[in-house]
Amino acid sequence: MSSPDLTGVFPPIPTPFDADGSVSPSGLKTNFGFLNRYDLRGYVVLGSNGEFVFLDSAEKIGTIGIVRDLLPSEKLLIAGTGCESTGSTVRLTREAAEAGADAALVINPHYYKSRMDRASLIRHYTTVADESPIPIILYNMPASTGSDLDAPTVVQLAGHANIIGMKDSSGNLNKMAEILRAVPGDFQMLAGSAGFFLPALSLGAVGVVAALANVAPDLCIQLQDAFRRGERDRAADLQRQIVGLNNLVTREGGVPALKAAMDLLGLAGGEPRPPLLPPDARMRERLEQALLELGLMEAG
Repeated sequence: MSSPDLTGVFPPIPTPFDADGSVSPSGLKTNFGFLNRYDLRGYVVLGSNGEFVFLDSAEKIGTIGIVRDLLPSEKLLIAGTGCESTGSTVRLTREAAEAGADAALVINPHYYKSRMDRASLIRHYTTVADESPIPIILYNMPASTGSDLDAPTVVQLAGHANIIGMKDSSGNLNKMAEILRAVPGDFQMLAGSAGFFLPALSLGAVGVVAALANVAPDLCIQLQDAFRRGERDRAADLQRQIVGLNNLVTREGGVPALKAAMDLLGLAGGEPRPPLLPPDARMRERLEQALLELGLMEAG
């Protein structure tokens, strides 16, 4: 199986909902009408920002199909398929492939986290990779799972022919360096946030899956392009510029804040699915100010 090149910027797409709470095809069309204007490498659906834990199986597969139809053929579509059981993950990964996904982003099982030792995780990911018709990307998100894929586990899994990379949202750059020092040269690391995009690139990451790229795709692309050209001062300046807004739509405000920022830009954000709550008025004010400061929207 050929490995897709993950070099570039991937927005993790929020899932817009209609007034009745169902997934909104028209909202997705609006958002991709905006995003497809930029030189993004592709998109992640059913990630943390897509509220994947709140979607049922039919909604997940339906969303993948809708998004695939909205994408130019050269754009990669990565789908989150991680479930708590190995069997469920295998089934969802196969269904995602049939719906048009090019690769699967697989978060680690974590409910029984005290039992998710290295042996359990190795068996889980190896089975999924063996059974998957599309390449597997490891997904490490300890802020949500409460567990962390350690470097030795990742290095061992990187030897599997169908495990092609990792999205690491931990922000642990020391561990990222340890992994990249030991894995095969074709194993591709993606930063899991724009907040540490430049440091990750400096260590050898090939790109980013960044919530920020849903509202500021061009700034993320400019940062990576500047790094590629060796314009380190320019890249560092861009990294400093985006930190404020990135913090608002990730660590501080999360999915509700990201959706509110999209609303401010005329995109289809909308409210998150309960039990998540919309952001308060103060957070909306801060989002508007950050968007104005970056020149992403006009005053008034």
